Amino acid sequence: MFKTINLLSLDDFFLNKQCRKGDFVFFLRFNGVSDDITDFLKRYYNAARQNGVIIDGKIPNPTPENLSYFSEMLGSDFKYDMAFLNEKLKKWLPRMSASGRESLCRAIFSTFEDMTANGKTESIIKNAYTKYMCWLYYKFERIVSALGSDNIPKILYFGDISHYELQLLVALSRTGADIVLLNKLGESEYLKLDAKSELSMLYRSELPPFPADFSLKSIQKLISDEQNMQRLLGDMPQIKPCTNAWLDKPELSELLKTKSLRGKDSGLFYNTFIVQYGVEEPLLFSNDIFNLYNSIKDRGCLVLNNQIPPPSTDEINEVKRTNYQTPEQLASHLILNISFPQNKQLESIIKKAFVDTILSIQKQNTLQKLTSKAVYILCLIRRYHKKLFEKWSVGSELPVFILFNPTPSANEELFLNFLSLLPVDVVVIMPDINKSFPINGENLLEIRFTNSVSISQFPSEPSQMRVSTAAYQAEREIDTMLYQDSGIYRSHQYGKADIITLQTTYEETEILWGQELKYRTGFNTSSDCVSVPVIFSKVCGVKNSQTSDYWLSIKKLITEDTIVVKDLPYAPAFSPIKQYATQFLHNRKLQKGKIKSHKDYPYAMLREDMQEHILDKTELLINEKIIKGTYENGTEYSIIATALNLDKQIIRLIQKFDFTKTNPKIIFIITGEKIFSLEDTITASLLHFIGFDVLFFVPTGYRCIEQHFAKQIINEYQTGDYIYDLSVPNFKEVNHQGGFLSKLFGGNKTWL
Repeated sequence: MFKTINLLSLDDFFLNKQCRKGDFVFFLRFNGVSDDITDFLKRYYNAARQNGVIIDGKIPNPTPENLSYFSEMLGSDFKYDMAFLNEKLKKWLPRMSASGRESLCRAIFSTFEDMTANGKTESIIKNAYTKYMCWLYYKFERIVSALGSDNIPKILYFGDISHYELQLLVALSRTGADIVLLNKLGESEYLKLDAKSELSMLYRSELPPFPADFSLKSIQKLISDEQNMQRLLGDMPQIKPCTNAWLDKPELSELLKTKSLRGKDSGLFYNTFIVQYGVEEPLLFSNDIFNLYNSIKDRGCLVLNNQIPPPSTDEINEVKRTNYQTPEQLASHLILNISFPQNKQLESIIKKAFVDTILSIQKQNTLQKLTSKAVYILCLIRRYHKKLFEKWSVGSELPVFILFNPTPSANEELFLNFLSLLPVDVVVIMPDINKSFPINGENLLEIRFTNSVSISQFPSEPSQMRVSTAAYQAEREIDTMLYQDSGIYRSHQYGKADIITLQTTYEETEILWGQELKYRTGFNTSSDCVSVPVIFSKVCGVKNSQTSDYWLSIKKLITEDTIVVKDLPYAPAFSPIKQYATQFLHNRKLQKGKIKSHKDYPYAMLREDMQEHILDKTELLINEKIIKGTYENGTEYSIIATALNLDKQIIRLIQKFDFTKTNPKIIFIITGEKIFSLEDTITASLLHFIGFDVLFFVPTGYRCIEQHFAKQIINEYQTGDYIYDLSVPNFKEVNHQGGFLSKLFGGNKTWL
């Protein structure tokens, strides 16, 4: 009979009899499952399907029909005798060889002897004999002729095994079959049948238990999925990722480890997938990260700052695609866009990563969205593969992908997870803990520190290095305490602002005019944006017809940050940028990149945040459709042209503007019958959106401002009598009662 022995490796199961150098078989039991055992079970399942028997649950008890046929063929007699058993086996299993039948006979009779030694009666042994014979015929007949041959049959059992089943498996093992027993109920239940653990050998006692939904059908599905993947990919990759499991400590310095120090398995590539929030030592961070980069850059190192630029229209158009009915069809067609003939191993790895990624998100997306995300991945891997993998081959050091100080994006998270399946170290660094970049990944390692540094660009060149002194860092910490939720604001602390139009009385306007914005009702700061309360009002008439007091009240409003417009038109009708304006608007989105890169762009000298502010408010003015004709007769292009042709004095006030302090102002004085041009209306509205206080003084009460507005947005005050044909004085000469105006005209006289 065959002897059961222990094995050195699970691969030993797949050695034939000749390679085992003797009549040896394996009878192994597993009380749980892990990834490596799952891989083994898939292989063993296939071997048992080709040359063996698979039992998922229990071996069915003989049916009445089975027992009837058994009695018809062999009779109902029984003798506790080996010759009797041999004779019955010869008739019952005629395909067995004489030597195989003899071995099986001895093995079964050995179980009878064990039963006798344990006090079982002959009637119980006869019952076992009947069960064994039926099971051999109806469940194991396909392998009995191969028992003891060079190609050893395989039996795979998953379930709650009974005493009779275990005894028969032992008999088949002794006759020349390998057996894997997946012990569903655990070791304590098994030992009730085999107290000394003599009939089978336990493989690793520390395994996690079988999941509640585990079955051999789940193993079959894994095999089926792999076969489907094989059909999709052609040649499967010869190596697969081992992500982060090899790390000795959660530090970016682990990137420096060479392949030989990461792991020895030739079937794996050992990569990282790390996101670091904050920094360990603020004073040393810039220097440390620069030195790290210098050490890894020769492996192929791609660094992106702030974001992964989205695919361009040209990149998207290069991806060959069509309409799809299923995610599998989508993956199998789009995968044809992945072709790297110089490195077929890399191609197969990327293809598998692509299919795995797409199929993993199929349930959360419609086919249209799934197609869009798949195209996004294909565009980016085409864009970056040369930079990352030009030097890589199987066995070489891994390249590194670094995303530094990024802004949140669902697609970026998708691409980073895809990259983590490739032979590349993937690292995201967020040096400022006050900024968020939520990212999830199955194998992602998060490193968190409590310190921050303010640095927007990765220091990949010595000229980009910024080393903070201890004094500077202390100042920044004090700065954070002083200017965070304290009501005290650092100069130009905020780069974004939204306006709130104040509804006030005219008397309140005079009071609010000189106030810092932070003291006005409605002022608020949230994250990186400020809510700025501003004045946008028209003052009609002259109180008590007192023109001298009227001009004096206006003079009181004129500060060094106030522009006074005494005549119309104010804004030029011609803008040199107007001929290009149609290029700068697409799908109701201002093309800011195109505007900034244009040769005639006039605001490049401004602070970056103020350039963005002007363009943001220009887009808002267009999309709010405040000006008549917007998206009807091309007025939107006039808005763009006017916004990019502001007066130099206005531009200087915008550059100086601090959203938490006193805002710039513009006063229009319209004494005659001229009305606002389209360009004047656009300029006044845009300055209002930017955050200027805007006042219109109209002593005549005429509708000289409203013609180009599509809706009423100006507050209007009626302050006195309408007076006509006034001339605007030189405000430097306007004085209190008894001053220049009083002496020249008399207090109550109007100008003619």
